Amino acid sequence: MVANQPPQAKTALRRELLAARRALSPDVLRDRARALSRSALELPELSGSRTVAAYVSIGSEPGTRELLDALRASGKRVLLPVLLPDNDLDWAAYEGPGSLAEAAHPGKMKLLEPAGPRLGPDAVSGADAVLLPGLAVDRRGMRLGRGGGSYDRVLERLERAGAHPALVVLLYDHEVVARVPEEPHDHPVRAVATPSGVVRF
Repeated sequence: MVANQPPQAKTALRRELLAARRALSPDVLRDRARALSRSALELPELSGSRTVAAYVSIGSEPGTRELLDALRASGKRVLLPVLLPDNDLDWAAYEGPGSLAEAAHPGKMKLLEPAGPRLGPDAVSGADAVLLPGLAVDRRGMRLGRGGGSYDRVLERLERAGAHPALVVLLYDHEVVARVPEEPHDHPVRAVATPSGVVRF
């Protein structure tokens, strides 16, 4: 019974956090995306990076579109994920809003993915910084993801490759919490960017 507590606790917390996101109005989402971009761009981990692995936000996730364009405009190579059938991630370069194509994956929300040449799942190992989606991060830097496991694989791949990019999660302010349920495969992150600023661990 004890072994099942972390997954159950994670499921309950995910449900609560997703409901709070769905309650945000389009105007609030837009304003917070703009503020989040400003916060993230102040991170030395991003300003000093040549290659940043990021993602395209969907639905009520903290918005990344403005940030992706700002990173690219500053001369950085931006890699975006392409979801594979086994939930692992391939990567391709971001070449601007027109390079994104809507992708439908069975049982999942429609995603926007880069349409360019695939670089392979190991391409993320060459990034100086990796922006991670999530639902919460606690004061120890432990991240709660959505439960699909895609980014757990990314983090395992980085570890196997001996790569140590800066790991940064993009969240809303209320999603930095006291503690999230933790399992042995969970990895701590270095920082969180929120609309009101940066929290470091």
